[in-house]
Amino acid sequence: MPDQQLIDYNFNQKHLLGLFNYSADDIRFVLEQAKTFREVLDRPVPKVPTLRDKTIVNLFYENSTRTRLSFELAQKRMGADVVNFSAGTSSTRKGESLKDTIRNISSMKIDMVVVRHESPGVPHFLTRCVDAAIINAGDGAHEHPTQALLDMFTMQQIYPDLKGKKIAIIGDISHSRVVRSNIVGLIKLGAEVTICGPKSLMPAFVETLGVNVSYHLEETLAWCDVAMALRIQMERMGAVTDQFPSLREYHELFGIKMAHLEKYPDFTIMHPGPINRGVELESDVADSNRAVILNQVTNGLAVRMAVLYLLSGGTRI
Repeated sequence: MPDQQLIDYNFNQKHLLGLFNYSADDIRFVLEQAKTFREVLDRPVPKVPTLRDKTIVNLFYENSTRTRLSFELAQKRMGADVVNFSAGTSSTRKGESLKDTIRNISSMKIDMVVVRHESPGVPHFLTRCVDAAIINAGDGAHEHPTQALLDMFTMQQIYPDLKGKKIAIIGDISHSRVVRSNIVGLIKLGAEVTICGPKSLMPAFVETLGVNVSYHLEETLAWCDVAMALRIQMERMGAVTDQFPSLREYHELFGIKMAHLEKYPDFTIMHPGPINRGVELESDVADSNRAVILNQVTNGLAVRMAVLYLLSGGTRI
Protein backbone atom coordinates (compact mmCIF):
# COMPACT_ATOMS: atom_id res chain seq x y z
CA MET A 1 0.00 0.00 0.00
CA PRO A 2 1.59 3.34 -1.06
CA ASP A 3 2.29 5.96 1.61
CA GLN A 4 -0.56 8.27 0.50
CA GLN A 5 -3.03 5.40 0.84
CA LEU A 6 -1.69 4.76 4.33
CA ILE A 7 -2.29 8.39 5.26
CA ASP A 8 -5.88 8.27 4.00
CA TYR A 9 -6.61 4.73 5.20
CA ASN A 10 -9.91 4.12 7.02
CA PHE A 11 -9.04 1.88 9.96
CA ASN A 12 -12.33 0.59 11.34
CA GLN A 13 -11.34 -2.19 13.72
CA LYS A 14 -12.86 -2.01 17.21
CA HIS A 15 -10.84 -4.83 18.81
CA LEU A 16 -7.55 -6.66 18.38
CA LEU A 17 -8.51 -10.29 18.95
CA GLY A 18 -6.00 -11.75 16.53
CA LEU A 19 -4.39 -11.04 13.18
CA PHE A 20 -6.79 -13.43 11.44
CA ASN A 21 -9.29 -10.59 11.74
CA TYR A 22 -6.96 -7.95 10.27
CA SER A 23 -6.34 -7.38 6.58
CA ALA A 24 -2.88 -6.78 5.17
CA ASP A 25 -3.70 -3.07 4.93
CA ASP A 26 -4.89 -3.00 8.56
CA ILE A 27 -1.55 -4.47 9.63
CA ARG A 28 0.43 -2.03 7.49
CA PHE A 29 -1.53 0.88 8.93
CA VAL A 30 -0.84 -0.17 12.53
CA LEU A 31 2.87 -0.56 11.74
CA GLU A 32 2.93 2.85 10.06
CA GLN A 33 1.36 4.45 13.15
CA ALA A 34 3.92 2.64 15.33
CA LYS A 35 6.70 4.55 13.54
CA THR A 36 5.32 7.79 14.96
CA PHE A 37 5.20 6.40 18.48
CA ARG A 38 8.69 4.97 18.10
CA GLU A 39 9.87 8.54 17.43
CA VAL A 40 7.99 9.70 20.55
CA LEU A 41 10.01 7.25 22.65
CA ASP A 42 13.23 8.95 21.54
CA ARG A 43 12.13 12.38 22.78
CA PRO A 44 13.51 13.86 26.02
CA VAL A 45 9.99 13.51 27.46
CA PRO A 46 8.62 10.36 25.79
CA LYS A 47 4.93 11.03 26.42
CA VAL A 48 1.85 12.06 24.45
CA PRO A 49 -1.50 12.82 26.16
CA THR A 50 -3.59 10.95 23.58
CA LEU A 51 -5.40 8.68 26.09
CA ARG A 52 -5.84 11.26 28.85
CA ASP A 53 -9.59 10.65 29.20
CA LYS A 54 -9.47 6.85 28.82
CA THR A 55 -9.61 4.15 31.50
CA ILE A 56 -7.91 0.86 30.67
CA VAL A 57 -8.01 -2.42 32.60
CA ASN A 58 -5.15 -4.90 32.32
CA LEU A 59 -6.85 -8.25 32.95
CA PHE A 60 -4.10 -10.85 33.35
CA TYR A 61 -5.01 -14.40 34.33
CA GLU A 62 -1.56 -15.74 33.37
CA ASN A 63 1.90 -14.75 34.53
CA SER A 64 3.57 -12.12 32.38
CA THR A 65 6.48 -9.74 32.71
CA ARG A 66 7.31 -8.21 29.32
CA THR A 67 3.82 -7.98 27.88
CA ARG A 68 2.17 -6.65 31.00
CA LEU A 69 4.87 -4.08 31.73
CA SER A 70 4.93 -3.02 28.07
CA PHE A 71 1.16 -2.43 27.98
CA GLU A 72 1.15 -0.65 31.33
CA LEU A 73 4.03 1.62 30.37
CA ALA A 74 2.44 2.35 26.98
CA GLN A 75 -0.81 3.32 28.68
CA LYS A 76 0.91 5.60 31.20
CA ARG A 77 3.07 7.22 28.51
CA MET A 78 -0.21 8.16 26.80
CA GLY A 79 -1.87 9.56 29.92
CA ALA A 80 -4.50 6.85 30.48
CA ASP A 81 -5.96 5.88 33.84
CA VAL A 82 -4.72 2.32 34.38
CA VAL A 83 -6.25 -0.43 36.52
CA ASN A 84 -4.28 -3.66 36.95
CA PHE A 85 -6.16 -6.88 37.69
CA SER A 86 -4.39 -9.94 39.05
CA ALA A 87 -6.34 -13.20 39.18
CA GLY A 88 -4.29 -14.42 42.13
CA THR A 89 -5.57 -11.66 44.42
CA SER A 90 -9.09 -11.25 43.00
CA SER A 91 -12.56 -12.64 43.65
CA THR A 92 -11.93 -15.36 41.08
CA ARG A 93 -10.30 -17.23 43.95
CA LYS A 94 -13.69 -17.13 45.68
CA GLY A 95 -15.38 -18.70 42.68
CA GLU A 96 -16.41 -15.64 40.68
CA SER A 97 -16.79 -16.38 36.96
CA LEU A 98 -14.93 -14.56 34.21
CA LYS A 99 -18.22 -13.17 32.91
CA ASP A 100 -19.16 -11.72 36.30
CA THR A 101 -15.65 -10.36 36.82
CA ILE A 102 -15.58 -8.48 33.53
CA ARG A 103 -19.15 -7.20 33.88
CA ASN A 104 -18.41 -5.86 37.35
CA ILE A 105 -15.27 -4.17 36.07
CA SER A 106 -17.17 -2.78 33.08
CA SER A 107 -19.76 -1.22 35.37
CA MET A 108 -16.96 1.03 36.62
CA LYS A 109 -17.04 2.74 33.20
CA ILE A 110 -13.93 1.49 31.42
CA ASP A 111 -12.94 2.09 27.82
CA MET A 112 -10.51 -0.74 27.02
CA VAL A 113 -9.51 -4.16 28.32
CA VAL A 114 -6.14 -5.81 27.72
CA VAL A 115 -6.58 -9.49 28.49
CA ARG A 116 -4.26 -12.47 28.86
CA HIS A 117 -5.80 -15.86 29.64
CA GLU A 118 -4.76 -19.49 29.49
CA SER A 119 -7.91 -20.44 27.53
CA PRO A 120 -8.12 -19.79 23.77
CA GLY A 121 -11.08 -17.64 22.76
CA VAL A 122 -11.42 -15.58 25.96
CA PRO A 123 -10.89 -12.22 24.17
CA HIS A 124 -13.69 -13.11 21.74
CA PHE A 125 -15.93 -14.07 24.67
CA LEU A 126 -15.32 -10.72 26.37
CA THR A 127 -16.59 -8.83 23.31
CA ARG A 128 -20.00 -10.41 24.01
CA CYS A 129 -19.93 -9.31 27.66
CA VAL A 130 -18.88 -5.65 27.53
CA ASP A 131 -18.83 -2.70 25.15
CA ALA A 132 -15.18 -1.82 25.80
CA ALA A 133 -12.47 -2.38 23.17
CA ILE A 134 -10.73 -5.72 23.78
CA ILE A 135 -7.03 -6.32 23.10
CA ASN A 136 -5.70 -9.87 23.14
CA ALA A 137 -2.43 -10.04 25.09
CA GLY A 138 -2.23 -13.81 24.58
CA ASP A 139 -4.95 -16.47 24.80
CA GLY A 140 -3.73 -19.99 25.47
CA ALA A 141 -1.82 -21.37 22.51
CA HIS A 142 -4.05 -19.47 20.08
CA GLU A 143 -2.77 -15.95 19.26
CA HIS A 144 -0.57 -13.15 20.57
CA PRO A 145 -1.18 -10.40 18.00
CA THR A 146 0.78 -7.50 19.53
CA GLN A 147 3.88 -9.70 19.77
CA ALA A 148 3.59 -10.53 16.06
CA LEU A 149 3.07 -6.85 15.21
CA LEU A 150 6.19 -5.83 17.12
CA ASP A 151 8.13 -8.66 15.47
CA MET A 152 7.09 -7.45 12.02
CA PHE A 153 7.85 -3.85 12.97
CA THR A 154 11.36 -4.94 14.03
CA MET A 155 11.84 -6.83 10.75
CA GLN A 156 10.75 -3.75 8.80
CA GLN A 157 13.53 -1.73 10.40
CA ILE A 158 15.92 -4.06 8.56
CA TYR A 159 13.77 -4.89 5.51
CA PRO A 160 11.21 -2.10 4.89
CA ASP A 161 9.30 -4.36 2.49
CA LEU A 162 8.76 -7.87 3.84
CA LYS A 163 7.41 -9.21 0.56
CA GLY A 164 9.56 -12.16 -0.49
CA LYS A 165 11.66 -12.12 2.68
CA LYS A 166 12.48 -15.51 4.16
CA ILE A 167 11.49 -15.83 7.80
CA ALA A 168 12.31 -18.94 9.84
CA ILE A 169 10.50 -19.66 13.10
CA ILE A 170 12.33 -22.32 15.08
CA GLY A 171 11.40 -24.33 18.14
CA ASP A 172 8.23 -25.16 20.04
CA ILE A 173 5.68 -24.64 17.28
CA SER A 174 2.88 -26.68 18.88
CA HIS A 175 2.54 -24.67 22.08
CA SER A 176 3.30 -21.18 20.77
CA ARG A 177 0.68 -18.46 20.33
CA VAL A 178 3.40 -16.18 18.97
CA VAL A 179 4.02 -18.42 15.96
CA ARG A 180 0.36 -18.47 14.93
CA SER A 181 0.02 -14.70 14.89
CA ASN A 182 3.36 -14.31 13.12
CA ILE A 183 2.48 -16.83 10.43
CA VAL A 184 -0.81 -15.04 9.72
CA GLY A 185 0.71 -11.57 9.67
CA LEU A 186 3.87 -12.40 7.73
CA ILE A 187 2.01 -14.29 5.01
CA LYS A 188 -0.43 -11.38 4.64
CA LEU A 189 2.56 -9.06 4.13
CA GLY A 190 4.00 -11.38 1.47
CA ALA A 191 6.85 -13.02 3.40
CA GLU A 192 7.79 -16.66 2.97
CA VAL A 193 7.73 -18.56 6.27
CA THR A 194 9.45 -21.79 7.26
CA ILE A 195 8.77 -23.41 10.63
CA CYS A 196 11.47 -25.68 11.99
CA GLY A 197 11.67 -27.95 15.01
CA PRO A 198 11.34 -31.52 16.24
CA LYS A 199 8.43 -33.50 14.83
CA SER A 200 7.12 -33.89 18.38
CA LEU A 201 6.74 -30.10 18.63
CA MET A 202 4.89 -29.65 15.34
CA PRO A 203 1.09 -29.30 15.43
CA ALA A 204 -1.18 -31.75 13.64
CA PHE A 205 -2.05 -30.78 10.06
CA VAL A 206 0.90 -28.38 10.04
CA GLU A 207 0.85 -28.30 6.23
CA THR A 208 -2.44 -26.38 6.29
CA LEU A 209 -0.75 -23.32 7.83
CA GLY A 210 0.61 -22.21 4.44
CA VAL A 211 4.25 -22.47 5.49
CA ASN A 212 7.28 -24.55 4.65
CA VAL A 213 8.14 -27.21 7.22
CA SER A 214 11.68 -28.27 8.07
CA TYR A 215 13.11 -30.65 10.65
CA HIS A 216 16.72 -29.63 9.98
CA LEU A 217 18.19 -26.50 11.56
CA GLU A 218 21.21 -26.23 9.25
CA GLU A 219 19.18 -26.08 6.04
CA THR A 220 16.77 -23.60 7.64
CA LEU A 221 19.54 -21.20 8.73
CA ALA A 222 21.18 -21.44 5.31
CA TRP A 223 17.85 -20.38 3.74
CA CYS A 224 16.53 -17.57 5.93
CA ASP A 225 16.90 -13.81 6.24
CA VAL A 226 15.54 -13.80 9.80
CA ALA A 227 15.68 -16.64 12.33
CA MET A 228 13.22 -16.34 15.20
CA ALA A 229 13.83 -18.80 18.02
CA LEU A 230 10.83 -19.71 20.19
CA ARG A 231 10.94 -20.53 23.87
CA ILE A 232 10.46 -24.15 24.86
CA GLN A 233 7.21 -23.86 26.83
CA MET A 234 7.74 -26.51 29.45
CA GLU A 235 4.78 -25.27 31.48
CA ARG A 236 2.42 -26.16 28.61
CA MET A 237 3.74 -29.59 27.75
CA GLY A 238 3.86 -31.39 31.08
CA ALA A 239 6.83 -33.73 31.32
CA VAL A 240 9.56 -32.58 28.96
CA THR A 241 10.46 -36.18 28.19
CA ASP A 242 7.06 -36.58 26.55
CA GLN A 243 8.24 -34.23 23.79
CA PHE A 244 12.00 -34.84 23.44
CA PRO A 245 14.67 -36.69 25.43
CA SER A 246 16.29 -33.67 27.12
CA LEU A 247 16.88 -29.93 26.87
CA ARG A 248 20.52 -30.66 26.19
CA GLU A 249 19.65 -32.77 23.17
CA TYR A 250 17.20 -30.12 21.96
CA HIS A 251 19.96 -27.51 22.13
CA GLU A 252 22.36 -29.74 20.22
CA LEU A 253 19.85 -30.27 17.38
CA PHE A 254 17.85 -27.01 17.28
CA GLY A 255 19.70 -24.42 19.39
CA ILE A 256 21.34 -21.55 17.48
CA LYS A 257 25.05 -21.36 18.30
CA MET A 258 27.95 -19.02 17.57
CA ALA A 259 29.20 -21.56 15.04
CA HIS A 260 26.00 -20.98 13.05
CA LEU A 261 26.63 -17.24 12.98
CA GLU A 262 30.09 -17.81 11.57
CA LYS A 263 28.85 -20.32 9.01
CA TYR A 264 25.81 -18.30 7.89
CA PRO A 265 26.78 -14.60 8.16
CA ASP A 266 23.59 -12.95 6.90
CA PHE A 267 20.55 -13.89 8.99
CA THR A 268 19.20 -11.75 11.85
CA ILE A 269 18.29 -13.36 15.19
CA MET A 270 15.04 -12.68 17.02
CA HIS A 271 13.35 -14.14 20.09
CA PRO A 272 10.03 -13.12 21.68
CA GLY A 273 11.38 -13.78 25.20
CA PRO A 274 11.91 -14.88 27.80
CA ILE A 275 15.03 -16.67 26.56
CA ASN A 276 16.13 -20.01 27.93
CA ARG A 277 19.85 -19.41 27.48
CA GLY A 278 21.66 -22.54 26.46
CA VAL A 279 18.44 -24.06 25.07
CA GLU A 280 16.99 -22.02 22.17
CA LEU A 281 20.06 -19.79 21.88
CA GLU A 282 23.63 -20.08 23.02
CA SER A 283 24.19 -17.27 25.53
CA ASP A 284 26.74 -15.49 23.31
CA VAL A 285 24.28 -15.61 20.40
CA ALA A 286 21.62 -13.80 22.44
CA ASP A 287 24.15 -11.07 23.27
CA SER A 288 25.65 -10.80 19.78
CA ASN A 289 25.26 -7.89 17.38
CA ARG A 290 23.25 -10.16 15.10
CA ALA A 291 20.45 -10.31 17.67
CA VAL A 292 17.75 -7.61 17.78
CA ILE A 293 16.00 -8.97 20.87
CA LEU A 294 16.22 -5.77 22.92
CA ASN A 295 15.01 -3.79 19.90
CA GLN A 296 11.94 -6.03 19.92
CA VAL A 297 11.24 -4.99 23.50
CA THR A 298 11.49 -1.27 22.74
CA ASN A 299 9.48 -1.65 19.55
CA GLY A 300 6.82 -3.50 21.51
CA LEU A 301 6.17 -0.35 23.49
CA ALA A 302 5.72 1.70 20.30
CA VAL A 303 3.47 -0.92 18.68
CA ARG A 304 1.25 -1.21 21.75
CA MET A 305 0.96 2.57 21.93
CA ALA A 306 -0.20 2.54 18.31
CA VAL A 307 -2.74 -0.23 18.94
CA LEU A 308 -4.13 1.52 22.03
CA TYR A 309 -4.37 4.79 20.17
CA LEU A 310 -6.13 3.38 17.13
CA LEU A 311 -8.60 1.28 19.11
CA SER A 312 -9.42 4.29 21.28
CA GLY A 313 -10.74 6.01 18.16
CA GLY A 314 -7.61 7.86 17.04
CA THR A 315 -6.71 8.14 13.38
CA ARG A 316 -3.28 9.80 13.32
CA ILE A 317 -1.16 12.01 15.55
